[in-house]
Amino acid sequence: MRKLLLPSALAVLLAAGAIGGTSALAQTKVSIASWGGAYSEAQRKAYYEPFIKDSGVQVLEDEWTGELSQIRAQVETKNYKWHVVDVETNTVIAGCDEGVLERIDYAKLGVKKEDFLPGAAQDCGVGVMGWATVFGYDMDQIKGEGPKNWADFWDVKKFPGKRSMYKQSPPGNLEFALLADGVPIADIYKVLKTKEGVDRAFKKMDQIKPHVIWWEAGAQAPQLLADKEVVMTTAWNGRLYAAVKNEKKNFKIVWDGQMVDYEYWTIPKGHPEKELAYKFLAFTVRPDRHADLSNYISYGPVLKAAVSDVDPQVLPHLPTAPENVKVGFWVDSRFWADNREALTERWSAWLAK
Repeated sequence: MRKLLLPSALAVLLAAGAIGGTSALAQTKVSIASWGGAYSEAQRKAYYEPFIKDSGVQVLEDEWTGELSQIRAQVETKNYKWHVVDVETNTVIAGCDEGVLERIDYAKLGVKKEDFLPGAAQDCGVGVMGWATVFGYDMDQIKGEGPKNWADFWDVKKFPGKRSMYKQSPPGNLEFALLADGVPIADIYKVLKTKEGVDRAFKKMDQIKPHVIWWEAGAQAPQLLADKEVVMTTAWNGRLYAAVKNEKKNFKIVWDGQMVDYEYWTIPKGHPEKELAYKFLAFTVRPDRHADLSNYISYGPVLKAAVSDVDPQVLPHLPTAPENVKVGFWVDSRFWADNREALTERWSAWLAK
């Protein structure tokens, strides 16, 4: 169900009949599809409500499932439901290759691609935020000096106990396995692009497999840690941070070797009101607006100029904080776009053994 947000002053005027139904302002609205939950709530506070107040434009919120076919159908039929869609990296690449997403004119936004972190400004997508897959451990179970990197995550003798890892697909797991096996962070994809590198990653996964309890949904990872079923787990950084901040869990996030990925704003190809979409996007890349998202959810700004606007108390907990970026890597989305199907098939077979 869509949620209609109106500027409060405009809502009052409409209710009083002060603005007619044919008013240009009353007719102006932008429809935005995102993912719902805490993330959409954060976008509402950081972007939608301030944009309404600033522009007088209504915002129609919608949720979507992430399937490119939903955008493709609108483009093919010219029956546009959304002006702007929040998409994942693989979707922005696939949609751009297929020609169902508009190529972004960054000049219209008042920024350049170089103003963003590497990879956060795609040809067809403007970076919204950065999120990461990390690992964390329970300091109630591991006292004193805890694990510091992926080699420690794999070291069941030094840090005994069950671990938890993501079951559904290989991205992240194979990269972490190579890091645990001593591959330098700069060479992960150079190695993974070879048959020998893939074999090496799976061989390393063989070592930890007997010690793993698999998680399938984001909420499961911190819950397994809280229930003491595991001593450490991979997780999406926002899940672990929420458990620490909101539930006062004694968890420690390890940023070394974090895998960073992005979300993007996109515009369906050929939208007759794409200038309205551009107006919204330009608002979101104002450094103060872009940084504000991190006040409501622990995902980091990808616009370089926005980092200085982030609350200093919040910054250390974000994947795109300068100190955390130094020890992380960006997922190679082109690699996974080209190899995901084959490697997922091998991953599923490996899990079934």
